[in-house]
Parts: sequence; structure tokens; C-alpha cells
Amino acid sequence: MGSFSIWHWLIVLLVVVMIFGTKKLRNMGSDLGGAVKGFKDGMKDGSASPDASAAPTPTQQVTGQPANSDKSTIDVEARQKS
Repeated sequence: MGSFSIWHWLIVLLVVVMIFGTKKLRNMGSDLGGAVKGFKDGMKDGSASPDASAAPTPTQQVTGQPANSDKSTIDVEARQKS
């Protein structure tokens, strides 16, 4: 009584196939596989060496600001009221 036999699982599988149909189950399987693959790729990208992205560009070393900074922004600490 504690576990299901193979016949129980076959009946459950038959009912699921009858309810959803094989085409919908195949689509769900491919969608799930694509999601798992995307998750694994994302985890690989996230674990890339952080040393390469942390190195400052020459412009950052000279000015202290990124090379593509917006010129319309105002640095609050540098601007003083007179």
C-alpha cells in the first residue's frame, strides 16, 4: 500500500495522455527543455570571470567616470552653491 506498482503509473500516464493529448505534452516537454537550457546558459554567463569586467577603462582611470557617461548629469559633490 505504501508505493504504487507499475500498473498504477501506466493508468495515470494513460489518463494524462487522454486529457492533454500527445501534441500538447510534446510542446510542454520542449518548452520545459528550452527553459532548463536557458537557465543553464544564464548560470554559465553569471559565473564568468569577474576580473575581466572589473578592470577599468583608460577613460575611467583618468576622469573617474565611465566613458559613456551622460554629460547632462550633475555631480552633487562637485557643485557648490555660492
